[in-house]
Amino acid sequence: MKGVQNINGKELKSIVGKKGKYFIDVRTVGEYRGNHMKGFQNIPLNDLASKANQLDKNKEVIVICQSGMRSKQAAKVLKKLGFQHVINVSGGMNGL
Repeated sequence: MKGVQNINGKELKSIVGKKGKYFIDVRTVGEYRGNHMKGFQNIPLNDLASKANQLDKNKEVIVICQSGMRSKQAAKVLKKLGFQHVINVSGGMNGL
């Protein structure tokens, strides 16, 4: 998708935890509690549009889900809301 960069699990591991970026897990609260990557905050896809106004649109946002499908949707939502730098983790948690 235009304006959204895709990275794989290996690339993610090299940037996770860096300052000045948002790391967002868009899976359900239950999925997140079951297993998540350190440094990611949980904002389920259903809540993303309503909670996005709490985030700085000029910061880089990295989104992840279980397989890469919901994070792809999340990336679209964020771009529509005016976020400039959106990165989707292709393959999601399954690809780590």
